[in-house]
Amino acid sequence: MNTKRITLIVIIGLIVLIGGCGMSGYNGLVKLDETVSQSWNNVQSDYQRRADLIPNLVNTVKGEANFEQTTLENVVKARASATQMKVDAKDLTPEKLQEFQATQGQLSQALGRLLMVTENYPNLRANEAFRGLQAQLEGTENRIKVSRNDFNAAVAAYNVKARSFPMNILASITGFKVKEGFKADAGSEKAPEVKF
Repeated sequence: MNTKRITLIVIIGLIVLIGGCGMSGYNGLVKLDETVSQSWNNVQSDYQRRADLIPNLVNTVKGEANFEQTTLENVVKARASATQMKVDAKDLTPEKLQEFQATQGQLSQALGRLLMVTENYPNLRANEAFRGLQAQLEGTENRIKVSRNDFNAAVAAYNVKARSFPMNILASITGFKVKEGFKADAGSEKAPEVKF
């Protein structure tokens, strides 16, 4: 064999090797991106479950004749705002994620106030339907936490791959950008003050 053929074979071999690595890396990024999207859909599904429970909870609480109307109205408004906020998994910008988290945080605060105020109504606390809804809501809050943690883990795995050399070069060429995960709500670093 002459040196031109050997050089050509080596060059073709390198092109095939680099192309194979590039395809494998690209496919890995696609897989991780889809995992992030699936995890995001699970987060939204759990938030939707919470939103679906709220009308039943509000209707049960309305049965208590002298219950604070303003508290109920705030929950209904916060739920409406939270259910209107939709973020596509393919367009998870930090700004949209922060806006989504803020609307869900407002709903969490309104629900917290509602549940806190219900402590003043022994008839309501004794209501079996209310207790059942409250238990379902607590379970849903736990599901939301798990879904958010799973989403953050999927985002971290994706970001590690997209930011690692040489994959970061391929990621920037093919349009794979670093993604943002959930962060702690503003003010959560301060422990709530409990007074007796």
